[in-house]
Amino acid sequence: MSKQQPIPLTTTEAPAAIGPYSQAVKIGGLLFTSGQIPLKPDGSLVEGGIAEQTHQVFRNLQAVLAAAGAGLNDVVKATVFIKDMDQFAELNAIYAEYFGEHKPARSTVEVARLPKDVLVEIELIASIGVEQ
Repeated sequence: MSKQQPIPLTTTEAPAAIGPYSQAVKIGGLLFTSGQIPLKPDGSLVEGGIAEQTHQVFRNLQAVLAAAGAGLNDVVKATVFIKDMDQFAELNAIYAEYFGEHKPARSTVEVARLPKDVLVEIELIASIGVEQ
């Protein structure tokens, strides 16, 4: 049996990677997104607080998922990194808007610092079906 090779995925509908990594990687029936921060597709940082930043992160994640033929309903695991846990309730309300009744597994971690000093970063794992 041959080992499956990971397939990097990119889209111009989300910001380009700001380091030596891919926006996402497909392997088998899974898609692993890199952490998305609130950068617009042109690479500029969205202005505003936790609400504006969280919405931009979800726009980026939806674009990366769409490039793989997937959507938020395909997500099986989310990892949320937040700068200030005191903003968790506001972030959580926005998170719930995007996922609705779909409730993937999730971890949320308060961190000391995120790239570009943003307030939130989210990464996802999605089930995208078995490759042919």
